[in-house]
Amino acid sequence: MNRIDRISAILIQLQSRRVVKANDIAQRFNISLRTVYRDVKTLEEAGIPIIGEAGVGYSLMEGYRLPPVMFTREEATAFLTAEKFVEKLTDTSTRTSHRSAMDKIRAILKTAEKDLLEDMDGKIMVFKNFNHPQVPDSGYIQTILDAISRKTVLSIEYFAHHSQENTSREIEPIGIFYLETFWHLIAYCRLRDDYRDFRIDRIKKLSVTEKHFSNAHPTLKAYIAQTVKEKKMDKVVIRVDKAVYPNLSHQKYYSGFVSETEADGNYVEMTFLTISLEGFARWFMMFGDQAEIIEPAELKDKVIAITEGLLQRNAAMAQ
Repeated sequence: MNRIDRISAILIQLQSRRVVKANDIAQRFNISLRTVYRDVKTLEEAGIPIIGEAGVGYSLMEGYRLPPVMFTREEATAFLTAEKFVEKLTDTSTRTSHRSAMDKIRAILKTAEKDLLEDMDGKIMVFKNFNHPQVPDSGYIQTILDAISRKTVLSIEYFAHHSQENTSREIEPIGIFYLETFWHLIAYCRLRDDYRDFRIDRIKKLSVTEKHFSNAHPTLKAYIAQTVKEKKMDKVVIRVDKAVYPNLSHQKYYSGFVSETEADGNYVEMTFLTISLEGFARWFMMFGDQAEIIEPAELKDKVIAITEGLLQRNAAMAQ
């Protein structure tokens, strides 16, 4: 990226956040702090009202805004791709809001980019796996997100799967995430006086109360990290041959799948969190001849022990 493009990108970054730290700018553009200071000075000399506070960061003077920016072809295509996922994986309220936002984005695109989106629209598709259940169209997601931002207490009627009961609760919402084909809501439950994971498709009725909460709840990321620690889950990293990888597309979610990246061209490196290395070892053996365990060493030992036991058992039966 040349300096002019970088300075423009820094300005966009300043407009997108209330406060931006110099270290964040340096890490994003892989430049030194000295270069950050020089680029910010260039923006100031160009008349951009930047407020800098030592130990805090940079911010733009309240009310300052540039005219709408132009998107690149790659950025415009990325928006279109995201739109396809939103259409398939969210509810009506989220789809409606996203369409409205996309209309505004399209309105500021140059003619060439608008033509590109129209041409690409039929060339990007997202299919649901037939094994995956339909995403429940509750219409609650946007209401929940609004309650999170406003710190508003929600009243819900919820079907608790473990007890097979319908319960009425008041909750303080923290955040939502999508896992294993379902949307989850993490919230502080006033009925149970503790944090709970609510599957949104099991919420039978939801309403916004006039109550607000001021409790300092953990962030969603911190809550999930703490939950993993309390449940003593083990991190597993395996490398799978691309030839067998397609067969794991649905099964992986039942084994604690977290993320994946390409490795060495012919392999996919997959990360899992599991509460049972024994159970994971037995699942791994289904395709272990075309995979490699990166960590932990204990998982390798379990696979070896199961394999040796299997060989001994079959050898004894053959005699």
